[in-house]
Amino acid sequence: MPNRSPLRRVVPGTHPPMLYPDYRSTPLRAPAMEPVGVAQGPGEISVVPPPRELVVPLDADLTRQSTGAPLGERIIVTGCVRDEDGEPVRDSLVEIWQCNAAGRYAHPADQHDAPLDPNFVGRGKALTDDRGEYRFLTIRPGAYPWRNHPNAWRPAHIHFSLFGNAYAQRLVTQMYFPGDPLLAFDPIFLSVPEAARPRLVSAFDPDVTQPEVALGFRFDIVLRGRGATPTGI
Repeated sequence: MPNRSPLRRVVPGTHPPMLYPDYRSTPLRAPAMEPVGVAQGPGEISVVPPPRELVVPLDADLTRQSTGAPLGERIIVTGCVRDEDGEPVRDSLVEIWQCNAAGRYAHPADQHDAPLDPNFVGRGKALTDDRGEYRFLTIRPGAYPWRNHPNAWRPAHIHFSLFGNAYAQRLVTQMYFPGDPLLAFDPIFLSVPEAARPRLVSAFDPDVTQPEVALGFRFDIVLRGRGATPTGI
């Protein structure tokens, strides 16, 4: 059996620090002491497949979750989820949430002065297939102000929650879009070590694009180890 231990190391330079003063909320929630490492037991590494009835096909199509079509540019977001050994993660739950095309979340806490879209909830979920791939049809999210610093605007992004096949693979992250000028000013994106930032940016994919329907973007995800996708903070 090949030695795969290098893939399982905690690789420095991947994830953002818990304390990043330019992101103003981190000083309020960052731990005062270094985290304590916990050995991985059967509960952390065992495979726990989610019930398949948890997800129905409509959950992955955020454009058909209401009585009408949402406003905005339709996009397809797809990718392959792999583990620390480079193997596809099958039958794993992938959840996303996002704001609408105007930059507003369908949530009472969001009081941004932008219109709500009655036909866009902004939440979806899917299970990865036998190749570890997921696919969503959604709307390209808008930028929105977030008051972190003067004239602060978040770049367009989609939040991802991945459970992997075990608790030790849990990942919450964000997907960004290529060429977004706001990335250069966003403290959340900039908190990620520079070498790892490209792993958070999707790629336009003409092979995923559906003619006259939606542009396609590919966002592959690695759940730990070498080449891991950084967490979102």
